[in-house]
Amino acid sequence: MTQSTPDRPIKRLLFVCVENSNRSQMAEAFARIHGGKQIEAYSAGSRPSGRINPKAIEAMREVGYDLSLHESKSLTEIPNIEFDFVATMGCGDECPFVRARQRADWNIPDPKEMSPEDFRAVRELIEAKVKAIITQVSEARL
Repeated sequence: MTQSTPDRPIKRLLFVCVENSNRSQMAEAFARIHGGKQIEAYSAGSRPSGRINPKAIEAMREVGYDLSLHESKSLTEIPNIEFDFVATMGCGDECPFVRARQRADWNIPDPKEMSPEDFRAVRELIEAKVKAIITQVSEARL
């Protein structure tokens, strides 16, 4: 469970892609891995597929995370709160407005049909971006 302290409030991050089966799921997982107790991570899709891509499950298993425990969710299933940061990944105009103090479109390609090597490269890109945003929001006094 995340814990807030007066000098370090919990930061809430949301990652959104179209299907919530690859990119946003991996981003949520990395935020949980690297964010510790000061980060609450969520993910959702503008048109969720209803399942996690087996390639994403395998890619995250390679780094020691069990993504099979996640579920593909729609934006209507996330808390109605203001997030500290929202990253969109490829959903463009389909991503409805979500309240956020900061937002960015990460423009990360959908790895769904990629080779395992290219899928891993996308996974590593997502991990790097998540680590950077955790550092950024953790240092911000929002």
